[in-house]
Amino acid sequence: MSGMSGAVPLGRPSLGAAELAAVEEVFRSGWVAGAGPACRAFEEEFAEACGVGHAVAVANCTAGLHLALLGYGVGQGDEVIVADYTFPATGHAVLYTGATPVFADVLPDTATVDPEAVAALIGPRTVGIIAVDAAGMPADYEALGALAERHGLFLVEDAACAAGATYRGRPAGSLAPVAAFSFHGRKGITCGEGGAVVTDDADLAAKVRKLAAFGLESAWSRQGRTELPIPVFDQAGYNYKLSDVAAAIMRVQLSRLPELVGRRRAVADTYAALLADADGLAAPVEPDDRTTSWQSYIVTLAPDVDRGKVAAHLREQEIGCNFGTYASHVQPVYGTTAPCPVSADLFARHLAIPMHSELTDAEAERVAIALRKAVENAR
Repeated sequence: MSGMSGAVPLGRPSLGAAELAAVEEVFRSGWVAGAGPACRAFEEEFAEACGVGHAVAVANCTAGLHLALLGYGVGQGDEVIVADYTFPATGHAVLYTGATPVFADVLPDTATVDPEAVAALIGPRTVGIIAVDAAGMPADYEALGALAERHGLFLVEDAACAAGATYRGRPAGSLAPVAAFSFHGRKGITCGEGGAVVTDDADLAAKVRKLAAFGLESAWSRQGRTELPIPVFDQAGYNYKLSDVAAAIMRVQLSRLPELVGRRRAVADTYAALLADADGLAAPVEPDDRTTSWQSYIVTLAPDVDRGKVAAHLREQEIGCNFGTYASHVQPVYGTTAPCPVSADLFARHLAIPMHSELTDAEAERVAIALRKAVENAR
């Protein structure tokens, strides 16, 4: 980060010569638009990495969630149960369809949706569930899958932050019948902006692919024909395609996924050791049956710690920090008064500290020391 000597940013993408070379190759190919050869190659590779049959590269994760819901026919009058503790893009995707998001509270240890809270919210208008892999931590998909099957609901995995995570030995993306990923700049693998929908359902993948390209077969698919194809619009789709420039970057990033997640895990281990006996905060936990991608490292401050003072102390030392994510049910856009007390509590007490694959051991130690002191001074 030029101009920030000594600063430790909250996040930093790991991009270099290999990614630049991949972009140069796309420039030389002459096809830089969306859904072209680089996209198709990335889709095949990403589907394999997720352990599923199909992937569709899209503009961002929100677009992916929207398309997945449309693929299931969600619309006016429907309700979709959504994990409350998440960036509001999850709930927004439901609103885009005309349906209503119904927010379910989360578990205090993993911040993932509580299956019992979901069960209590199922009603006559409920058509599906969106679970969120909170900060890269997979939800409890065995319990959620059983619940969805019992009530005839669809289940979507919001895996925005979860590339490289696992649940009971299975990779994120394969944990529900359909999943959506984000490749935003703060994610473990990134092309700045971007996303993907992954599934084993060939029909659903075909619907998503068509809707992502205005409701048409992609231009690249029509490229090699000798006749003059004149597509017919039989439905209103969206321009949700990922450019081939971004897809080329993602192919390199995907090849580096074990390295990038491994480095984040090493940083998390360093933090855990340095914060183990710290008063006034609790480090994140990782259940035995899953591994997180460590998209973020979020500590939980004690109720008597002033989070604003902690953040100010860290920022004065040029150490990046932020709140964890949102308690969606308190956002005015949704107009709901239904309580989600655990999510609201995490929203008030979570603090994200620097986490990225470029973070050095010395920087992690500096952050941990500064955090401990900041918490001591903010009680």
